[in-house]
Amino acid sequence: MFADVARIFVKSGKGGNGHVSFRRELYVPAGGPDGGDGGKGGDVIFEVDTGLNTLEDFRNQVKYIATPGEEGGGKRMHGKNGKDMIIRVPEGTIIKDDESGKIIADMSGSNNRLVLLKGGRGGLGNMHFATPTMQAPRFAQPGQDSRELWLRLELRVIADVGLIGFPNVGKSSILTMCSNARPQVANYHFTTINPHLGVVNLSGDRSFVMADIPGLIEGASEGVGLGYQFLRHIERCKALIHVVDASGSEGRDPVEDVETIHEEIRKYDASILERPLIIAANKTDLIYDMEDPDNGYQRLKRAYEPKGIKVLPISAATNQGLRELLEAAWEFVDKIGNTPVTYQSEISPEEVGKVEQLSIILNNPTDGVFTVEGPKIDKMLGYTNLEAEKGFNFFQHFMVEQGIIKRLKKMGLKDGDTIKIYGHEFEYLDTEEYDAGKRDDFKDENFGVSDHKDAEE
Repeated sequence: MFADVARIFVKSGKGGNGHVSFRRELYVPAGGPDGGDGGKGGDVIFEVDTGLNTLEDFRNQVKYIATPGEEGGGKRMHGKNGKDMIIRVPEGTIIKDDESGKIIADMSGSNNRLVLLKGGRGGLGNMHFATPTMQAPRFAQPGQDSRELWLRLELRVIADVGLIGFPNVGKSSILTMCSNARPQVANYHFTTINPHLGVVNLSGDRSFVMADIPGLIEGASEGVGLGYQFLRHIERCKALIHVVDASGSEGRDPVEDVETIHEEIRKYDASILERPLIIAANKTDLIYDMEDPDNGYQRLKRAYEPKGIKVLPISAATNQGLRELLEAAWEFVDKIGNTPVTYQSEISPEEVGKVEQLSIILNNPTDGVFTVEGPKIDKMLGYTNLEAEKGFNFFQHFMVEQGIIKRLKKMGLKDGDTIKIYGHEFEYLDTEEYDAGKRDDFKDENFGVSDHKDAEE
């Protein structure tokens, strides 16, 4: 089966943590810090592969995760950067945020490579935190968190001209006669179950791409038949050729056939019908008298030519009228130009991808004691030296930036209360001014945390 929709999970690599280590040299205080920086996490990158024409590969693999950066090492050694996750898609693939449905990128035209999720930055090693007053910092910076996202991929074939119409009206036969495409052709409905593309070459070094859009029937816009999943492929076409059985060999009325298909397209996207349209009255070789005003061809002319729509008699079986049909299609393509139909981004790649979060648990206070714990707090304490002034300042910034103080204040935290974190207790000071820079994070939030006592003591 033709795969033109896929849902996948992507995740960039986490940045490697900075390293804490010291040189072992004589006369160097505390050995001297020489912890290296962590490596950068791998990016998630989409690239167009012109050799692909379906999203079939994404049925077998759903998760695409880049490699995290490695932790820095001693002797100022930089951690290894994570390997990028490169995802190859066919041209014409639209990348959407699965949750919101907004378009992130259209992989067509000049946009053949996209860095969707950037890997986390590597953390700084403790060698960066040495100062004249703190020559042996025992903490380093953690790596930046990864970003993750569920995506919806939609393939919309890129063609200049689209062949639309009921099944078994001769669309595949026209494509076979006019191009290098070789779709299956047989005398039964739904012979074609996949969109087919072919290059039509005309005299004078002129050419355009034509697509056979299969399976459109009444109710297609509501999911009936095959049409619903292929209606999206019409959206990129610059012009449409509506192929209709003018002979009525299927027992249907050709004018009603045209109106039925147009109504389904109108329900899907009414703007598509504003594009140039030609009606190809096929199977005219089966019409006994072409001048008979009651035959299908004459009735189509009376119904649509007053509306400015060309109605051309053709016979795909005998190759009659095809050259005139292609020349008429070329006039529209040439007038519109070579710029492909593309979709604008509705959301920036920088705005997507939830940052991986480690939970922070805030327990209900007891006698003015607020307990904070969780893997993120435990991880932070693992690389922070609370006994050093700079390490303690780093801890205070962490409590503010993660919104922990703000959440505790909503729970009733006030001046003089105690914050308990894994064996450490801190007295909360609601100061008049908190000197933490001019970032918006700290606006109207004046507070501080002082080391009260060690619970283990």
